[in-house]
Amino acid sequence: MEKVKEILAAALTLFVEYGFHGAPTTKIAKLAGVANGTLFHYFATKEDLIISLYIDVKTRLALYLEQRQITGDTLKTQIKSRFVHVMYWSLENDTEFKFIQQFHTSPFLARFSAEEMHKQLKPDLDLIEAGIAAKIIKSLPIDLILTLLLNHIYGINLYMINAQLSEADRDKLIEDSFEMLWGMIT
Repeated sequence: MEKVKEILAAALTLFVEYGFHGAPTTKIAKLAGVANGTLFHYFATKEDLIISLYIDVKTRLALYLEQRQITGDTLKTQIKSRFVHVMYWSLENDTEFKFIQQFHTSPFLARFSAEEMHKQLKPDLDLIEAGIAAKIIKSLPIDLILTLLLNHIYGINLYMINAQLSEADRDKLIEDSFEMLWGMIT
C-alpha cells in the first residue's frame, strides 16, 4: 500500500501543477519512484488513477469533517461547523483543494459514479434536507443549494489565498462569509 500512497501523492502534485493531460503517467511513476508498469499494476488506466485520487482526497476531507462535526446543536450551527472546517481544511491542504476544484470542472466528474458522489455528500445532503423539511432553508433544488455552497467555498478560498489576510482577518472573513451564505439559502 505504500507504493499506492506514493503514486497518489505524485499524481496529486503533477495533476495540480500540469493538469490531467499535461501529467503523463511516466512522470507520475518517476516522481513516485516506481516503474510505469507498477503504476498500471495498481491503476488500470490514467482515468482510474484520477478517480482513485479524487476518492482518496475526498475521503480524507470527509474524515477531517467527521472528527469535527457538531451534533445535537441547531441546524445552522451544524452547517456552519462544516463550512468553517472546510474553509480551514482548504487552506491547510491547498494542493488537495485545488485538485478537488480541478476534478469538479473536468470531464472526469461525469465518470464518477452517482452512488459514490451521494455517499460523499450524504452528511451535507442530510443537513440540507433537514433544513428544507423544517422550513429553515429555502425550498430549492438540493443540487442548486450544493452548487451555491461549493462555489461560495471556492470563491472565498481563492480570495483568502490572494488577499494574504492576517489570521484574525481570515477568521472574520470566514465567519462573515458564512453569514452571507446563510442569508442566501434561508
